[in-house]
Amino acid sequence: MSAMKRILLVVLVCIIQELAAQPGPVHNLVFDSMATRWDEGIPLGNGWLGALIWKKENNIRLSLDRVDLWDDRPMPEIDKLTFSWVVEKVKLNQYDSVQKRGDAPYEKYAAPTKIPGAAMEFDCSKFGKVILNELDIKTALSTIKFENGVSFFNYVHASKKVGYFGFENLPAAIIPVLMVPAYSTGHTGKTGNSVEGQGLERLGYKKGTITKTATSIRYHQPTWNGNYYEVLVKWKKFSAKHIIGQWTISVNKPAVLPELVVSVKEPTGWLEHIAWWKDYWSRSSVALPDSQLEKQYYLEMYKFGSVARSNTPPISLQAIWTADNGNLPPWKGDYHHDLNTQLSYWPGYTGNHIDLTASYTNWLWKIKEVNKKWTKKYFGVEGLNVPGVTTISGKEMGGWIQYSMSPTTAAWLAQHFYWQWKYSMDKKFLRERAYPYFNEVASYLYNITRPASQLPLSSSPEYHDNSVNAWFQKFTNYDLSLLMGFYEMGTQMADYYYGKINPSNGYTRHELNAWNAQMRWIGGEVELHRPLDSNQTGLTIAPGQNLDESHRHHAHLMAIYPLGILTPADTAQKKIIDTSLRWLEKMGTRNWCGYSFSWAACIYARAKEADNAAGMLKIFASNFCSPNSFHLNGDQKGGQYSSFTYRPFTLEGNFAFAQGVHEMLIQSYQGYIEIFPAIPQAWQHVSFHHLKTEGAFLVSAQKENGVTGEVAITAEKAGELRLKLPFKTWFVNGIERKQIHNDENNIAAVTLKKGQTIIFKNGYE
Repeated sequence: MSAMKRILLVVLVCIIQELAAQPGPVHNLVFDSMATRWDEGIPLGNGWLGALIWKKENNIRLSLDRVDLWDDRPMPEIDKLTFSWVVEKVKLNQYDSVQKRGDAPYEKYAAPTKIPGAAMEFDCSKFGKVILNELDIKTALSTIKFENGVSFFNYVHASKKVGYFGFENLPAAIIPVLMVPAYSTGHTGKTGNSVEGQGLERLGYKKGTITKTATSIRYHQPTWNGNYYEVLVKWKKFSAKHIIGQWTISVNKPAVLPELVVSVKEPTGWLEHIAWWKDYWSRSSVALPDSQLEKQYYLEMYKFGSVARSNTPPISLQAIWTADNGNLPPWKGDYHHDLNTQLSYWPGYTGNHIDLTASYTNWLWKIKEVNKKWTKKYFGVEGLNVPGVTTISGKEMGGWIQYSMSPTTAAWLAQHFYWQWKYSMDKKFLRERAYPYFNEVASYLYNITRPASQLPLSSSPEYHDNSVNAWFQKFTNYDLSLLMGFYEMGTQMADYYYGKINPSNGYTRHELNAWNAQMRWIGGEVELHRPLDSNQTGLTIAPGQNLDESHRHHAHLMAIYPLGILTPADTAQKKIIDTSLRWLEKMGTRNWCGYSFSWAACIYARAKEADNAAGMLKIFASNFCSPNSFHLNGDQKGGQYSSFTYRPFTLEGNFAFAQGVHEMLIQSYQGYIEIFPAIPQAWQHVSFHHLKTEGAFLVSAQKENGVTGEVAITAEKAGELRLKLPFKTWFVNGIERKQIHNDENNIAAVTLKKGQTIIFKNGYE
C-alpha cells in the first residue's frame, strides 16, 4: 500500500471516530438539589467498592458498600430437596410439600444474603441550598456545590479499593460521622418479604465496635460464623477551608488505607483514576439522534464500568449499591440466573469490554466444583448444572424451584463462555475454560435426558409463578431453545478447536469422541427431532400452553434473542417471529417489569423492527428508571404501561437497555456482520465507533442523511471477515478489491491479518 493510501486510511478512521462522540456534559447526571432516597443517589463504584451520595435530613449521606459483603451461611432446610422427589410430588399433585421445602425457606430466613457496609454523613445544614449536584460520567467524579461557596467532591478510585472525598471553601471545621447498620438493636426486626427486604436485626450479629482518633474512624462488624468486615475512614486538613479524606471496606482482614498525599489539591491516584476511565470510554462509543436514548445509553455504560472488573464477583441484583434503608436488599441482593446475571453482561461484549465480562466466566469457573456437587446431590447425575439462585460462593438458595433449581440453567450460562471466546477468539480461553465448561454441562445434559430423551420436568421462568402448573411434562420452548442453542454453540467450539488447535495441545481423540457422543444425543435424540412448538400465536410457552396473558419474562422467545436460533433471514422462521411478536403485543405489557421492555427491544432489533425496538427503549427510559437512571422494575408513572408500580432497584434492565442500542446498530450472530440492521427511518444521522463483533472485529460506521457512508473494520485476530455490505456500489481502502469475494447476498468475504484495518466506502472510487 502506498504512503498516500496509508495516510488516507488513517484520516478516514479518525473521521469515523469523531462522528461517534465520547460522553460529554449532556450525558451527565445534573441536578439542583440532592436526592432524598438512597436509590436516587449519585452512584460511584469500581467493581469492588460502591457509594451512593444523597441527603438524609440535614446531612450529606454516602452509603458505602463492597461487592463481597455477604452472609454466606447455607440456606436451611433446602438440602433435603432432590429432583426425583419433586418429580414424584408433581405427579401426585402434592405440590404444597415442595413449596414448603423449596420455596418457604427463602422467605422464612434472613440469610444467606448480601449485606450493607455503613454510611458516612456530614452536617450540611449551614451550607445553604445546593446550586449544583453533578456526576461527570467521563471521569466518574461527583461534585456538589452549595450557595455559600462550599464544594464537595467524591470519587471511587477506578483500580484501587479506596474512595476519596474532599471539601473546599469550608466556613468551619467539619468531620465525618459513621452511621452503622442496625444489625443489633435488641429485637428481632422486620420480617417483611424478600422484595421489601427483611430487617437487618434478623441476622443476629453482635454489636460492632467503633474506634476513633482525631482524624480516623474504624468500624469492626462481626458477621456470621466468625467472619467480619471493617470500614475505615481517614481525613486530613490541608487548610482552614480544605479537607480531603478516604475510605475503604475490608472483608475478614483489617482495613488499611494508603498514606494520603495531595498535590495541587488532588489526592495521589487521581491521574491513574482518570486514565482508567479514559481508556474505558475509548473502547467504543455511539452517536444517536435521540438525545434521551443516547444519554440513557451512556449512563448504562457508566454503570457497567462502575460495577464490573475481571477479578470481582459478578454483577448481582444491585451489585455495589446495596439498599441503605435499614433492611436487606430486594431479593437478598443475590445472584439470579434465570435472567438477571445474564442480562447484566449483554452489553459488555459488543461494547468492547470483554476484559470486564470476564468477571462472569471467571466466577462461574471458580464455583464450578461447588455446582457439580450440588448437581450430583439434587439431580442425582454426574456433570455440571448451576442453581438458578445462588450465594456468592455458588450455593443454592431456593425460592421458586422451577427456576431457582431449573434443569437447564447451565445451558444458558454456558452461552457466556461461548461469547467470551467468540468475541475474543482467544484460543487459550477456549482450550482451558470454555471447552471444558461446555464439556461438563454436556455430560450433565446427556445424563439427565438419557432415560427418556426428555427432561423429567420442564418449565418456563415464572410462568404460572410457583404453582404445580408451572411444571410441564413436555419441553417448554425455554428449555428446548437452551438445548438447541447449547448444541449449536458447542458444535461450533468443537469444530474450531479440533480444526484450528493441535489436539495434542489439549484434548485427546477419546475425549472428542465422548463429547461427540453427548452432543449427538442432545442434538439428535433430544433436540433436533423436537422443533420449537408454535401455532397461530407464534412460539408457545410449551405444547398445549399458549402465552395466554401478559408476562414479564420472555423465556418462550429465547430462540430469537439471545440465542439467535430463529432469524428473519429465513422466510419460514420470519413468519414465526412475526406471529410471535404480534401475539406478544396482543397480550400487552400490563404484567411486564422494566427489564421486559429492554429485553423486548433486543428481540425487536433482531426481528429488524426498528421503530418497535426504539419504542421499547423509550418506554424503559421514561417510565422505569429513577432520576439517577437506576432501573426500578415498576412503572414510576402510575402504571401507564405496567400494573407493577413498586420500585425495587435491580441492574439487569439497565444493561439490557444498552444492549438494545447495540443490537439496533450492529449484529453478527449469523456468521456475518450487519451494519445498522434496525435503525428507524427517522434516524437520519447515526454512527458508532469500535463496537465489537463475533470473530473479534472492531467496527466503526456512520450514516448521514439516511445513507451509510463508510464502514471501518479492524481485525483483533487473524480470520475471515464476512460483512453484509450496506450499499450497492462501493470501494475499499486498506486492501486490494480483488481479494474480496462478494456473493449474491451482497456479503463480502475477505481474510484479514491480525491488526489489519480496511474501510468500505459507499460509491465509486
